[in-house]
Amino acid sequence: MRQLIPSVYRLHPEVASALSKGTGVVALESAVITHGLPRPVNRELAEELEVIIRENGITPATMALIDGTISVGMTHDELFTLANNDQTVKVSNRMMGIAAAKKLSGGTTVAATLVAAHAAGIQVFATGGIGGVHRGQAFDISADLDELSRRPVIVVCAGAKSILDLPATLEALETRGVPVLGYQTEDFPAFYSRSSGLKVDLRIDSPEQAAEIARAHWETGNHSAVLVCNPLPEDQALDSDKINQVIEKAVIEAKDQGISGSAVTPFLLDRVGKISKGESLQANLTLLRNNARLAAKIAACMAKPHIHTY
Repeated sequence: MRQLIPSVYRLHPEVASALSKGTGVVALESAVITHGLPRPVNRELAEELEVIIRENGITPATMALIDGTISVGMTHDELFTLANNDQTVKVSNRMMGIAAAKKLSGGTTVAATLVAAHAAGIQVFATGGIGGVHRGQAFDISADLDELSRRPVIVVCAGAKSILDLPATLEALETRGVPVLGYQTEDFPAFYSRSSGLKVDLRIDSPEQAAEIARAHWETGNHSAVLVCNPLPEDQALDSDKINQVIEKAVIEAKDQGISGSAVTPFLLDRVGKISKGESLQANLTLLRNNARLAAKIAACMAKPHIHTY
C-alpha cells in the first residue's frame, strides 16, 4: 500500500499507479532543466530521460515545483513550460517550504529531489553528479550531502561534480554514513572523467547487486542513501588532466568576480562549458542518459522479490 503524502505534493496518475502496483519508479531532478542546461537542450534531454526510463519498463517521475505544488511526475505540457519559463527558481531543500508558500515554480536540486522522492515512497533516483564540498571553501558544503545522509534512496550518479573538492566530498560522505558503490569500477568517478584517483567502498557489477546492498543497508538499521557511481564510457569520457585545467581556470574566474553561494555551481558549469568549447556539455548529456538507464534497471530489481546474488 502506498504511503500517504502531504497535500502540498501532487502525484502524476502514472506515478501513483506504478507506486501502488510496485512496478518501479525512478525519480529525476529538474534543476538541471531550469538552471543546468541551455535551451532547447534542457527540454529535449528531460524528455529523452523519461523515454529511456520507460523503455526499460519503469515509470519516470520528474520532480518540480509547479505554482507551489511539489509535482511528482509531470505532463508533457508542464515539462515544456518549466523548460521555457524565465521566472523559475532553483529549489533546494531549504527553499521547498518557501516556494510552496509563495506559489513559485522551479527546479528541484538533488537535495530537494531526495526529500520529495522519500516522501512519495520512491526508492531510486537518477541524477548527473551530486553536490559536495567546494574547492578552497571547506565551509561551502552542498545540502545534497546531509540529505543523502538521511534519505533511504538509491542515487545513481557519475560521482560528484568535478568542479568540487572530490577528496573532501568523499570524506564527507564517509562521515555521514553514505555507502559509495562503483558500478563496474573500483574508482570514484570525476563526473566528466572516469576516475578521480579515489576509491569507492565497493565495486558492483550488476543492477541486482546495487539493489541487494541497498536493501541490506536499510535492513541493518541505516537510513542513508546508497550512492551508485556510474562512470562515463571510456570513449566518451574527457581527459582528467585537461578538464581539471579548465575547471581551475573557471574557479579562478569565479573568485576574481566575487561569485559565491548558490551562484557558484551554475557559473562554473557555464564557464567550463564555454572554455571546453562544448565538450563538457556533451559529456554531461551522455552521463545523464547513462545514469537514467542504469537507475531504471536497478528500479526493476527493487520491484522484484529479494534474491541474494552474493
